[in-house]
Amino acid sequence: IHTGESIVVAPSQTLSNREYNLLRTTAINVIRHFGVVGECNIQYALNPYAEEYYIIEVNARLSRSSALASKATGYPLAYVAAKLALGISLPSIKNSVTNQTTACFEPSLDYCVVKIPRWDLSKFSRVSTKIGSSMKSVGEVMAIGRKFEEAFQKALRMVDETVIGFDPYLKEVDDEELKEPTDKRMFVVAAAIRNGYSVDQLYELTKIDRWFLQKMKTIVDFNTYLESIDQTVQPLTHDILLKAKQIGFSDKQVAAAVKSTELAIRKQRQDFRIIPYVKQIDTVAAEWPATTNYLYLTYNASSHDLEFEEEHVMVIGSGVYRIGSSVEFDWCAVGCLRELRKLGVKTVMVNYNPETVSTDYDMSDRLYFEEISFEVVMDIYNLENPTGIILSMGGQLP
Repeated sequence: IHTGESIVVAPSQTLSNREYNLLRTTAINVIRHFGVVGECNIQYALNPYAEEYYIIEVNARLSRSSALASKATGYPLAYVAAKLALGISLPSIKNSVTNQTTACFEPSLDYCVVKIPRWDLSKFSRVSTKIGSSMKSVGEVMAIGRKFEEAFQKALRMVDETVIGFDPYLKEVDDEELKEPTDKRMFVVAAAIRNGYSVDQLYELTKIDRWFLQKMKTIVDFNTYLESIDQTVQPLTHDILLKAKQIGFSDKQVAAAVKSTELAIRKQRQDFRIIPYVKQIDTVAAEWPATTNYLYLTYNASSHDLEFEEEHVMVIGSGVYRIGSSVEFDWCAVGCLRELRKLGVKTVMVNYNPETVSTDYDMSDRLYFEEISFEVVMDIYNLENPTGIILSMGGQLP
């Protein structure tokens, strides 16, 4: 399956240290052999049962995945590659995102990133929904969390605003659909888990690594547990609600499971003082001091990484690219950010699309890589307390 069509999880969760370093060393040897200076990406096929790999392709260029890698790590690939092409060496280039470290620091992550592509295949009547080695997706989203489950559920909601999360009721179970990857296969997996398929059975059918399947099972099992709670007899406790938030449940998703409403759950959550914390992507896993404006919210934390003292204006971005709404709305949002900056106003951007200009580190004073939904925008609004919020720049979603 093409990289652009895959669900990508960073940092790698299922490679052993030995496999990871084998591929890393090979990559360095290959580009030294070719004499590539600047940006280059290599695609591998790795045998999960043996230390055997193939190089599928080597591209000495930037791709959609390079933009993702830049924004997932906070390492500005294009900026550094341009400097290298001009003959400036790595140690003398400053990482323009952190402003503290040099470009020869290899990024290390203390968070989990999940990228999911968006396919608009339902717009066409005779198109196959199977995905493979050619690109069919029209856009992609990037979600950040401190747990895989948290980032995964966020990403599913980002791809389609009508989806509440890893929902086991969206699709019917079908063994054929589990064997062949399609644009909606993860929801067939969710339905299969709800219907009692074991991790091993699912592994045989899907060949998705057991580690991921186990995490998906955690989400579905917890959803089933929430459904068993009768609010009239025993209301939701602080611990249950916190656990739900930590594995990526939205208020709406919790409400659907316990037969309540999003606003009622939100009020309960605020009464319990369960709020998300703002964390920075700092590329160096907090081992060195670094200040970045790449931010995400998580419930798996106990403090904020920054203060909320300055006045900002909040601009809501356009979300995932789809047929009928893509780069033109991002251009509007960026135009708005630039104009605000000219007027001397500090800006907050909320968007989760890694291939856009609005999610570049130098476009806004604070960039929240977060869902554009009532719950999350309100959470950021309550934390930042901005002087204003601009909704008209991002098209239909805001």
